[in-house]
Amino acid sequence: MNQAYEKEIVAIILYTSAFFIIMSVVLVLFFYFSRKKIIQKELEKKDLEIQYQKELLSAVIITQEDERKRIAQDLHDDISSKLNIVSLNSHLLTTPNLSEAEVKEITGNIINLTGKALDNSRKIAHGLLPPVLDKFGLHAGVEELCLEFSSSKSVEVNYQNNVQFNDSDKDKHLHVFRVLQELMNNSLRHGKASIVSILFEENNNVKTCRYSDNGIGFDLKNSINQKGLGMKNIESRIAFLNGVITIDSQINKGITVVFNF
Repeated sequence: MNQAYEKEIVAIILYTSAFFIIMSVVLVLFFYFSRKKIIQKELEKKDLEIQYQKELLSAVIITQEDERKRIAQDLHDDISSKLNIVSLNSHLLTTPNLSEAEVKEITGNIINLTGKALDNSRKIAHGLLPPVLDKFGLHAGVEELCLEFSSSKSVEVNYQNNVQFNDSDKDKHLHVFRVLQELMNNSLRHGKASIVSILFEENNNVKTCRYSDNGIGFDLKNSINQKGLGMKNIESRIAFLNGVITIDSQINKGITVVFNF
């Protein structure tokens, strides 16, 4: 009787021990594979972040190259061609036996072409770095930008600023200016908007810009719209500002963009 009881106790202990051993192995395997899955997810997340950064960098590089091509084209077409004609006219002045009327005509051509070349060079310089933005800050730069767009009479621009901008943040302000420039170009070129609104606000030392238009909008779920070069360029600038951007748009309901900097 005692032997049977002892065998039963031993069996219970063995089964219990086996159960705990199996449970321990299962738990170890569970935590091992769970940890492995978590690490794999973290690596995938890192890969996505790296890919996103690469896409942003690629967008910046492409934009820079496009800008260089545009500047080179402007210099070649507008400045270089006019200076070539000025040079030819200058050589004509050395022609012997020119009449007074001919000298006057050639001189007039030189003055006219030189003036046009100067105007075009100012436009190119303005496109690279607007003088008002550089001299008077972001508020004045955005005001001028709004006037330029509203002067076309095709769009009404409402601009309100409740922020005091610091001159020491000029580098940041250039990115903000370029973002607004890109957004306004998109609103007119693609969005067919007739009203654009820009509002600067500040809460808890965080400056925020709210941009909206009444254009045709677009489908946010469409990956083509999300990955367009213009949007990538905007996102890359916001990334440089260590800011956050949110975009809300629907078909025929315009677009709203909010970002901080």
